[in-house]
Amino acid sequence: MSDAAQSTAAEVRAAAEAVKTALDRHLAAVERRSGEDDPAVYEAFNQLAAAAEAYDELLYDRYDEVTPFEIPGAEEAPPYTGPEEPAAISVLIRRDYAVVEPQRLRAHAQRIEAADDEGAETSGTLHGALGLLFGEFEPDEIASRHKEFGLEEGDSTLWVTASDDPAEPGEWLEAPFEQVDPQQVVCRFDVSAVFDDDEDLDDEEDLEDELDPGLDEDEDLDPLDTDR
Repeated sequence: MSDAAQSTAAEVRAAAEAVKTALDRHLAAVERRSGEDDPAVYEAFNQLAAAAEAYDELLYDRYDEVTPFEIPGAEEAPPYTGPEEPAAISVLIRRDYAVVEPQRLRAHAQRIEAADDEGAETSGTLHGALGLLFGEFEPDEIASRHKEFGLEEGDSTLWVTASDDPAEPGEWLEAPFEQVDPQQVVCRFDVSAVFDDDEDLDDEEDLEDELDPGLDEDEDLDPLDTDR
């Protein structure tokens, strides 16, 4: 979007109010749900997704900021069929990293190892260094300091699923990510460079449209014709 057409602060504020209104409508539709496939809930969901997307675009255009959530489109998320009043939830997280600076990673692992009185030497291998790193730091801290540890972020996703009963201790430890029912996902948040690539492609297409007002494909321009 060009500077001349940049969103105004009032437009961003109006979009934020539209998200609030859509949230209220969605909650009201859920509270009045008449069945698992209530069309009112489906429509309210789509309205909320559209309002959030519009707000995100205006916020980025005006302030170069984004919202911290992704609302999946109706075609991406199956209808929720989980319990109306969940007694328990599960939070499933996957974060991918590329090891781009192995020496930096090993150096951190060696410092952890040096401070360990047990004297075990596992930092000599890359997989051993990774074990030390993730054993010392919480996953959220690694996510915030990944460059410091020689890692590069890849895709990540977080799913929140609902269930009627809490799991028994040790019940799912052998296969923690199996048998996840997509229709019990309350919400999910995805981060991927592919979203940035899509935005860059759209920006390039917009720029091409601005630079090329659109000649007829069949029109043949003679570069020596200075009268045109």
